Amino acid sequence: MQRLSTYDVPPRDRLAYLHDFVARHVAGLRFRPEDADSFAFNLSAYFLDGRTTVGTACYSAVLGERPKDLLAADGRQDYLMTIHTSDYEVAMEGKSPLLIKAGDITLVNEASAMAFALPATLLKVVSFEEARLAALAPRVRMGALHHISASAAGVGLLSGYADLLRTTAPDGEAGCRLAGSHLYDLAALVIHGGSADTAEQARPSLGAARLELVKAEMLRKLTDPELSVGAIARRQGITPRYIQRLFEQEGLTFSEFLRDARLDLARKSLDAPGAATVSAIAFDAGFNDLSHFNRVFRQRFGATPTEIKAAALRRCQ
Repeated sequence: MQRLSTYDVPPRDRLAYLHDFVARHVAGLRFRPEDADSFAFNLSAYFLDGRTTVGTACYSAVLGERPKDLLAADGRQDYLMTIHTSDYEVAMEGKSPLLIKAGDITLVNEASAMAFALPATLLKVVSFEEARLAALAPRVRMGALHHISASAAGVGLLSGYADLLRTTAPDGEAGCRLAGSHLYDLAALVIHGGSADTAEQARPSLGAARLELVKAEMLRKLTDPELSVGAIARRQGITPRYIQRLFEQEGLTFSEFLRDARLDLARKSLDAPGAATVSAIAFDAGFNDLSHFNRVFRQRFGATPTEIKAAALRRCQ
């Protein structure tokens, strides 16, 4: 992960460093702050595979452009996907500015001149290799700018999976390639505007991306004793049966994944110095039946929770 913020460089050099960072990692752009004295930014970028980058950027109010001289100098022609937390305007060459609502997707070809006006905003960005994206979604070449509503089919899945990659980088080269394939398939789904449910079931990589989002949400809500496949399905906008099928493809069930994740959490808590009581740890990990917890804990780890806690206490003495 590469990072750059206002506080990394002297004030007089900030724009130069900003232009260099963005050009090296995402796109060739020029920026003009609305207030140079108070201008602030915070950027991060992660190379996924090839020319695919995922990142975030936080700016105070700024005007930006990709003028013709930059187009001629760098020859870029990939697609830049952005999602902003604030409404903003973007104008392609020769066209009137277009208002983009917060949460909507824009997909812009870097071979075209453009300008944009950003209020203070946080944006999520993905840089897609043009040829690779067009091979999956030929219609992307029908326009230099694609504006896709936040409510369009597949947008939540694409945005959520990109968020997951920003916070949890895949392991190794093979993991990056696989995650990249998922990301391109999701982008193609959004560009085509097809049914998310149908596409996910027909294309394995879309299902794999959805399963990663389901797992991530389960891990975030692990300690909630009311967590269920139905609750997750409602929040994800899919059916419980579909989630169960995704887990079955990995040779386990929703309940087994949830149980094992909670057991891992409990084991970590029991190993900690000054751990709470076994019952408190079990309930904090999301178990509501102590006898069931003791039984499945021993099956998984070959020792009782009390034995693990006692061993941890001896190590501290």
